[in-house]
Amino acid sequence: MTDFDRLRSELSEKFEARLNVQVRRGNELHFEIGRADVPDLAEFLRAHVRAELMLMVANDRRADKGAFELHYLFANNRENWFAHATVNLPPEGPGFPSLATFYYPASRFEREIKDLFGIESTGHPDRRPLVRHAFWPEGYFPLRKGSVLPGRFEDDGRPFPFLPVGGEGVYEIPVGPVHAGIIEPGHFRFSVVGETVIDLKIRLYFTHKGTEKLFEGREPAEGVTLAERISGDTTIGHSLAYCQALEALAGVEVPLSAQYLRVILLEMERLYNHVADFGMICNDTGFAVAHSHSFRIRERLLRLNKRLTGNRLLRGAVVPGGVVHPLPRDLDLPAELDSVLADFNEVVEISLNNGMVMDRLEETGRLSTKTAIDLGVLGYVARASGINVDARRDHPFAAYHELKFKVPVLEGGDVYARTMVRVEEAREAVSLVKQAMARMSDGPLAVPLGHLAAFEPAFGIVEGWRGAIVHWVMLDGDGKLFRVKIKDPSFANWPALSFALLKNIVPDFPLCNKSFNQSYSGNDL
Repeated sequence: MTDFDRLRSELSEKFEARLNVQVRRGNELHFEIGRADVPDLAEFLRAHVRAELMLMVANDRRADKGAFELHYLFANNRENWFAHATVNLPPEGPGFPSLATFYYPASRFEREIKDLFGIESTGHPDRRPLVRHAFWPEGYFPLRKGSVLPGRFEDDGRPFPFLPVGGEGVYEIPVGPVHAGIIEPGHFRFSVVGETVIDLKIRLYFTHKGTEKLFEGREPAEGVTLAERISGDTTIGHSLAYCQALEALAGVEVPLSAQYLRVILLEMERLYNHVADFGMICNDTGFAVAHSHSFRIRERLLRLNKRLTGNRLLRGAVVPGGVVHPLPRDLDLPAELDSVLADFNEVVEISLNNGMVMDRLEETGRLSTKTAIDLGVLGYVARASGINVDARRDHPFAAYHELKFKVPVLEGGDVYARTMVRVEEAREAVSLVKQAMARMSDGPLAVPLGHLAAFEPAFGIVEGWRGAIVHWVMLDGDGKLFRVKIKDPSFANWPALSFALLKNIVPDFPLCNKSFNQSYSGNDL
């Protein structure tokens, strides 16, 4: 008996038949639970069936249901199943028990919910705002239905309540939020003794755009354009996760030819980003020639993207129900990618044989396996710290179940490990594209979604190039988007940078930061 089969019976027994457990889409258990039972549920799922919290979603259903909702999505990566628990909260006094001390990512979800919905978790150890900056008006909770944007926001000058680090010889170095160059804003506050970093505090959300609010009221198909722009370097990852959520809600299966094309598009996105990151990591060691050649190769890949889809960043390629473009018949993509990979491998070999580069990469910015697990990190950051996780294998989507690929996992946890995971994933991306092209045949590229049920949750999960992306959707009675919740891997990975930098010197921060390369925009929704 699998954990999933056992869970169906044990849930009702554990919670004394208070749950109306429903199976949806074959591997999802959906049920409602009382808010007081949430901590017991989380502990039960971890201890008995190895399922961990993947997502928390708040929802304002006061108009039609007379309640707020909390949705908890737990995932079992070994057997590819999910437990989706819904909690109804009264419109007055809608507090709920915190899971922050049980699972760190819950801490950030709960702080976000407090800032955007005004719903507080009881027992949370960190009462500071996460999204809200000091000039947000009191009582303004933008994701509540009917919330009206106040008048002009004015910074009242109050400093953010950073907890200072004291002691003899300790001093602070504030960096940002405005940086040289064109990167987005973030504030980094270093506590330093000599040149050694003993603490790093990161404050983000200077680019908060109200993305989830912008989805509300749109036609489902219109949401794709917005999803593509959540993080500019992750067009396919986010649009695919969004489309998969709608397809799950509709109960449709994408044509096999479109599934293979989705693999090709996602791996092309992974490839150009990993190639660029390798160059930028080398650049931060002072080896600028690797940066120049990596960006030359990246340009080749962006031009291939243009030939594939008409857009260098692959926008407009994925739609609900499938894809838009067939492969161009005049493009020998396998031959092009073989040439690109040979070019990239030569740059990698030259770089890794350079003592100056290796001296900077090895033992810098180490994130231990235990810390990575505790923080719930994702993607190449997790795999470089010994965590064997990849949604392409653990929760197969598109046509990945038909293809063979290796998930590179390294134990070092340092900048070198994060670099080499990227290198190996770039090589695997070329292999996956070639396999997909060899297997795919002509056929329809998309199917209509048909009926989309109102006020039912559905989600899509995609292993983007940074890590697992989750989109959770719910429609209203008019078929418009009622609530869209997005989790970019950067939301999980940003806090880990503070731990990786401990006991490193200040000049290693740019290198360590680049080896993480998390998205401000994907985090600051």
